[in-house]
Amino acid sequence: MSTFLAGKKGLVIGIANEHSIAWGCAKAFHEAGAEVAVTYLNEKAAPYVCPLAEQINAPIILPLDVRDDAQAEALFDAIKTKWGKLDFLLHAIAFAPQKDLQGRVVDASRAGFLEAMDISCYSFIHLSHLAEPLMKDGGCLLTTTYYGGEKVIEHYGLMGPVKSALEGAVKYLAAELGAKNIRVNALSPGPIATRAAGGIAHFDELLALARQKTPGHENISIDGVGAYARFLVSDDARLVTGSIAYIDAGYNIIAG
Repeated sequence: MSTFLAGKKGLVIGIANEHSIAWGCAKAFHEAGAEVAVTYLNEKAAPYVCPLAEQINAPIILPLDVRDDAQAEALFDAIKTKWGKLDFLLHAIAFAPQKDLQGRVVDASRAGFLEAMDISCYSFIHLSHLAEPLMKDGGCLLTTTYYGGEKVIEHYGLMGPVKSALEGAVKYLAAELGAKNIRVNALSPGPIATRAAGGIAHFDELLALARQKTPGHENISIDGVGAYARFLVSDDARLVTGSIAYIDAGYNIIAG
């Protein structure tokens, strides 16, 4: 185990199972010497998440439904009590009701759109607000996005506008929190076969297209995303903020 992040305290939100991007990042943080707090959505998710959290010796393992303000406040109170500070936070969650996600954007329901925005975008803003007082010596806030927030990707649907909003939030938060030495960035991986991705129609086609279009003809792994996230939360990335970091094997540079 390296000591690249020795002494750092971080919070990872979004682990659903061993295939989650958040899990790839949590492992990378732990292997670099950081202490990592972990959340799980609910009691149904706990049996999948808690054993993983124990693998990285997470000192804090708590439930968090980002729509529940009391749970969020209890989580940050626990972090304050245990550590007294927070150095980084990873927000790796997204959701839209299946009917709205798999339909046309023009047909999206008001309720579905607002729920998708609340869970996938506003939650990052709210968690950043709660993290700010604990980042007394600066820190890094990370979220996860996708190229479909910048360009229209077939079948990505409602999550496209939602991710566009999230990327806008990253830039504004970076500008507002920079004076406190808090950096804000988004990881933008290529398609990865996670549980969340399973809700996207024709996702296998999306994976195949990405592999076909990338210069090296390969797909992305959660470990590759974790390696980049590990750099971004480190002091070596102290001048990197407001960025959308593509980890997509070059997919974003290819036209058409």
